[in-house]
Parts: sequence; C-alpha cells; structure tokens
Amino acid sequence: MKLVRFDDDKLGVIDGDEVIDISDSVSGGSAGRLQAYIEALAVGKISGADIEAGHRNRHALADVTIRNPLPLPPKIIAAPVNYLDHQVEMKYAHTVADLGIFLKARTSTIGPLEKVVLPYSDQRFDQEAELAVIIGKTANNVTPDEAKDIIFGYSCLFDMSMRSTEDRSTRKSFDTFTPVGPWIVSADEIADPAALHMQCWVNEELRQDTSLADLIFDVPLLVSYASSIMTLEPGDIIATGTPAGVGSLSDGDTVSMEITNIGRLEVGVTSAGAIPYNRRPGAQFYPALAQSKA
Repeated sequence: MKLVRFDDDKLGVIDGDEVIDISDSVSGGSAGRLQAYIEALAVGKISGADIEAGHRNRHALADVTIRNPLPLPPKIIAAPVNYLDHQVEMKYAHTVADLGIFLKARTSTIGPLEKVVLPYSDQRFDQEAELAVIIGKTANNVTPDEAKDIIFGYSCLFDMSMRSTEDRSTRKSFDTFTPVGPWIVSADEIADPAALHMQCWVNEELRQDTSLADLIFDVPLLVSYASSIMTLEPGDIIATGTPAGVGSLSDGDTVSMEITNIGRLEVGVTSAGAIPYNRRPGAQFYPALAQSKA
C-alpha cells in the first residue's frame, strides 16, 4: 500500500485517484502521524488489518495537499559514492565500501512541491536523486538476508549537496536539503528493489537515468552494513546513494524524480536570502580566504 501524510497531518492510503483517510488508526505527534503509525506497528500496538476495519472517509487525491511523509525522522543515514558511474564522474578515489555511511540532520526534510533553499549565493549546489529505504523495526547487526524483515517501505529522496571542502554531513544538512515523498510504498509491494528504475529531471532536462541494480551496496547489504554501525529505529531513513548525472541548481529551478512503482517527487529551488560564502560564521578562519587576503 501507499501511505501518505496529507493536509493537516492526516494519514491516508492511496487507492487509485483517491485517498482513504485512516487518521483514526493512530494519534499524531511532533514527528507526524505517519511516523507514529510506523512506531505503533513496530511494537504491535496496531496491525495492518486495523486500517481495513470500519467506515473510512475518502478524498479525491487532487483535492488534498500531500505533505512531507516523515518531517522529523529519528535518523537520516546516507551512503556516499554507491554507484560506480558516480565515482567516475566525480573523480572520487573511493566508494561506499571505503567511505562508510554518514548522517544528515533529521531537520533537513521537506515534502513535495516545497522549496529547497540555497544558503549561499556563490557556491555550487547539486541535485542527487536517491531511493529512500524506511526502517520499520528496531534492529542492529542484521544480515543482508534479515534486512528485508526490518524494512517498512520505500520512497523517493533528494540528497541536495553543496560542493565544498566541508565534511558531507555539513554540506548536506542545510534545512530543506532532504526532500522526501510523495508517499511511502510498503515493502510488500516492492519484491526486489534492484528491479526499480530511477530518473531525475531539472526543469525539462533529464539528468539521471539508472537501474537500482547498479548499486555497489544493494539495499539488503546497505541496511545490514548500517545496522552494524548503529541501532536502526522505526522511521529511520536510509538514502541509498546517487548515480551519475548530478548537476548544479539555480534559483527558480524545478527538480523532479521518479522511481518505478513508487511515484514522482517534485520540488522547487530558491536562493532568496542567500549570502556570500565568505560571510558565513567562522569564514575568517578558512585557510583559502586567509591566503587570498595575504
């Protein structure tokens, strides 16, 4: 099923061109009703059968506002350089196998049709389209074969990135830099993530076009690896990495991506309020700036 967060933190299931309102199955919270649903399911407070019971209100999908499915996930775990073609285009010496994983700020998520806010007026910012894996159970040290049992579902995700010298977590954790959506497709509907196909456009330009079979660490291995580093929790997002085709973004751009059997995610880009990079806090200590003033 496709679980969607819509309007004023309502929870629904997509049924064709309608949304079935199942908000009464779980109470909301600061992290959103869909996060609460995943957590309740994980500890057995509810079951998938609960949403089938009783009368449900239906809304036309076109009449609702689709929201960020997970506005405050417990963790956002990301895999750098997880496609060989991306390694080649970026001239990286290493891949995820050497680099490991990194964390993004959990406050960086936004939803469909919201805007990515570029913080600096003179830095390059790139789009990175990725498959998002949503964890459904608390677990650590799972094997790749066990990984499928702790996955709740899948979604589309952009890992927006600044090209600079800071560590990845810094360059990728600005507010609005992790668009997610439009909904979460339950794991039982995706028999094999490697069979999925992903495309990304900036305005009308097709920039990324790949099969998820090209991942270096496939989904089960990546989940297993992440669980060997840290305990995974219900609602955690694991971003699986981006393929070749990343490129710079500008004010006014529209960025969209689509993954087969999941859906299409679209966001805008704005540089309103952007400042020069050398006006950021601590810039006076940056070696390159110090040398330029010498």
